[in-house]
Amino acid sequence: MQDGFDLTTIIFLALAVFVIWRLRSVLGQKTGAERAPFKPVERSRTEPQNRGERDNVVRLPGVDRLPQSAPAAAPRDWRGIAEPGSEVARGLEAVVQVEPAFEPRSFIEGAKGAYESIMIAFAKGDRKTLRALLSKEVGEAFERAIAERERTRQTLETTFVSIDRAEIVAVDVRNRVAHITVRFLSNLITSTRNADGKVVDGSAETVVEVPDVWTFARTLGSRDPNWQLVATEAGA
Repeated sequence: MQDGFDLTTIIFLALAVFVIWRLRSVLGQKTGAERAPFKPVERSRTEPQNRGERDNVVRLPGVDRLPQSAPAAAPRDWRGIAEPGSEVARGLEAVVQVEPAFEPRSFIEGAKGAYESIMIAFAKGDRKTLRALLSKEVGEAFERAIAERERTRQTLETTFVSIDRAEIVAVDVRNRVAHITVRFLSNLITSTRNADGKVVDGSAETVVEVPDVWTFARTLGSRDPNWQLVATEAGA
């Protein structure tokens, strides 16, 4: 009996050792399908990236093109044009709110060109040029002056020497119509001759300093980029 018991025990022990060894040989291997332990902190940090990589995420149109943060609006620089906080500065701000591309320095250069063109056209009696640059009311006033010159057979001669100053002195925007007033200081040679060619007003040789205050108007946002002269007065 003792020998039989010992033999049976040895056989079972051998089987047990074999089974344990097989289990360890299988359970101890990594197959690549194991899950890492769940860690709340790490999951919360990686969740946005994981979500963004999924195919079923619906993106709003244009989202990928949006900047991470909107750039701050660059402050407008009115130096040399208007004092900060002045009525002119506020008026210019009102203009660019409707037309962001408006540039006052370019406007002033255009106004100087219009000033010279109008003065020369008026002297020559060039009605076609004046109609394109003047409002109806101002055009009628210029037409009356030209017609009176023609009636009395007088001629007006104007030579531009220089425009020494052109500055915006007032800006007003109402119902999308902008009025910008410019003060000019120019040097001219101007004279009026009668039918016999004699100078009856001004001088054909003397340069005179002429101040003028002109107001130009335009409907902002319109396709027509041209400004028209709507008012004139002698400047001080």
